[in-house]
Amino acid sequence: MNLSSSIFEKVIPGGGMWSQVIGRGKRLRLTDLEGGANVSMLLYNADQLTERYNMPDTLKGQHVFYLTAPLCIHSDMGRIFCSVTEDTRGWHDTVCGCTDSDQILEKYGGAGSYQACRNDFYRNGKENFLIELAKWGLGPKDLVPNLNWFSKVVSDEEGNLDFVSEGSGAGDSVELRLEMKTLVVLNTCPHPFDPGTEYSPKPVKLEVFSGEPATSNDPCRLSRPENERAFINTEDYYRLRD
Repeated sequence: MNLSSSIFEKVIPGGGMWSQVIGRGKRLRLTDLEGGANVSMLLYNADQLTERYNMPDTLKGQHVFYLTAPLCIHSDMGRIFCSVTEDTRGWHDTVCGCTDSDQILEKYGGAGSYQACRNDFYRNGKENFLIELAKWGLGPKDLVPNLNWFSKVVSDEEGNLDFVSEGSGAGDSVELRLEMKTLVVLNTCPHPFDPGTEYSPKPVKLEVFSGEPATSNDPCRLSRPENERAFINTEDYYRLRD
């Protein structure tokens, strides 16, 4: 990993949430502090919030089911939100979404209510997303399928999905280079397919570093033809705006 000093650091506790705008060219690094973390992510164009992460375009354009370096994350306007520049995990879920209150109640029982646990109550991914989105004037209609960093889910020949229990280890990390000025929305609630029977979401360290957008010979840009086209769209967008 790049050893330059970060310009921002934060530890998101297990079951926590965070959102902020990160500028074009900056790098976002997420680190699993204890092992077994899950980080759910949504992305929006900070200057045009109707543009957001598009799961189908991200997958079909790169002929993939999961994300790792040197792949890219596409918007629904044919542009690139960010590139996966470094990754020690090697596989990140793109299709399983996030937990909701009914799933958490069914899986972990009612003992984790706010009335019983106060601030340690059992949070779920959907509500955490909605809390953060509300800070930016967004709501339920703006929810789209999310990414799940550090979680691996595989499919069999019949299309059944299985969670791979040997998750990421302590110190595993993924680094993203932001190719657009992006509203990043995160939560660290359990993955919806996590087979664990105890509610014990893991903390994650978030760091932001200075940087520059991709160059013409960048590995992420050149990894798939569709990425090259989306990078051109992104550059045109900023060429006309700047």
